[in-house]
Amino acid sequence: MTSYPHIPVLLERSVDLLAPSLTEPGALVVDATLGMGGHSELLLNRFDSIRLIGIDRDRDALAIAGSRLAHFGDRVTLVHARYDEIGDVLDEHAGGVAPQGILFDLGVSSLQLDEPDRGFRYLGDAPLDMRMNQADDTTAADLINTMSAFELQRLFERYGDEPLASRYAQAIVSAREVRPITRTAELVEVIDRATPGGHARKGHNAKRVFQALRIAVNHELDVLEAALQVSLNRLAVGGRIVVLSYHSGEDRLVKHAIEPRTQSSAPIDLPVIPETDMPSYRWVVKGPEVASGDEQRDNPRSQSVRLRAAEKVKETN
Repeated sequence: MTSYPHIPVLLERSVDLLAPSLTEPGALVVDATLGMGGHSELLLNRFDSIRLIGIDRDRDALAIAGSRLAHFGDRVTLVHARYDEIGDVLDEHAGGVAPQGILFDLGVSSLQLDEPDRGFRYLGDAPLDMRMNQADDTTAADLINTMSAFELQRLFERYGDEPLASRYAQAIVSAREVRPITRTAELVEVIDRATPGGHARKGHNAKRVFQALRIAVNHELDVLEAALQVSLNRLAVGGRIVVLSYHSGEDRLVKHAIEPRTQSSAPIDLPVIPETDMPSYRWVVKGPEVASGDEQRDNPRSQSVRLRAAEKVKETN
């Protein structure tokens, strides 16, 4: 049996939250961020009559997951796509069935982090790439070498919550005037030199900048916002959506997508709320919920996770 060293974050908890919606034979689950298939494998093992559609933009991840899940046969359909294409994927592969469960495990996958040539890591040296789908055109090096200092500052602030965004942006523009910045180690060196001595940092100096670049290269927040709206519309009544986020921008989007659907659209002073104005969703985990201390110790990639979950209680208008 092949060994898969990656430990999915909040694995049991995610599956337990989806479980109440997966009691009917033939229930459809969508793993919208398949990765190496860890969550999907547990779902298929625990619920032996469900069907699963797995989506990923990374062909390497699809190949690994395909091998891992091959013994489940035609219960599994794997699709190369971005998760904002979930509507098209359902139209083509769901056979007219609305999903009873949808799972998003956001952020960069362990496969991408552990492949040094993909350029996601600030440790070591690699081409400054960061594309989840290597067929895409724009790399992190393209952004670093073409954006203005103001654009870089805004990017680092918006996607990385970086307090030294202006300082780092100016340092990058100055450095690239000497020669283009094309490798991860070169960018880390610029950031390290620009970090004031004694400045309190939590984690590596380059962590927030690399996060911001990855999000921008892959249009992660725009893709997530679109994917959430389609998913919430297409989920079956009684179905559940579980989302694992890894930074504040993702988590805010998840909350803001679901929260309006958990509230009545009737005027607040109406004595009786008509059925048409009742909420279409209820929170299962509004939280957000974090990983246990034990999991954070055993699996460092769980330290920043924020989980939210909701159940669809009536059809979307």
